[in-house]
Amino acid sequence: MGDTRIILSRELATEPTRPLPFALDPAQRQKAVLLDNIRSGLNVGSIFRSADGFGFRHVYLCGITPTPESEAVTKTSLGAEDSVPWSYHKDAVKLVKGLKKEGWRVLALEEDARAVDVGQAFSMVTDKHTLLIAGSEVTGVDPELLELCDQIFYIPMYGEKKSFNVAVAFGIAAYAMNK
Repeated sequence: MGDTRIILSRELATEPTRPLPFALDPAQRQKAVLLDNIRSGLNVGSIFRSADGFGFRHVYLCGITPTPESEAVTKTSLGAEDSVPWSYHKDAVKLVKGLKKEGWRVLALEEDARAVDVGQAFSMVTDKHTLLIAGSEVTGVDPELLELCDQIFYIPMYGEKKSFNVAVAFGIAAYAMNK
């Protein structure tokens, strides 16, 4: 897939855009989502809303994924970008390697030979912070990111299509994580 190049008119924040609205207890299990090379700002905004609803504590935006500075994101997020801290990172692989060093459990939503049905993926309770990766609607999750995952899972499909819209898929996976 090569290097990701980003051309923007202004510098993006690499840290959360505002202070966290809650006290983070290091002993409490946290959930975060990483969106890598998601093209649609509307999908990103929808994921922000679902992340807020399902108690995710951070949204990592990577590669070409638009940020809340995009009108398309804020159109569908309806303010969720203000309640869920977010940050932009050009290199998702570098970010995930750093989170793994901090002890995060890394999961991906992807159709892959190693993938487990989403209904079984979260049956194992963990005390680790958990990062869920969702990738490009066209090319999926970057293979380098998949190699860093502790677990990969898929959502069973019964029609002719092989995948759900990324925002819908995230909602299904986020619900499964809360069971």
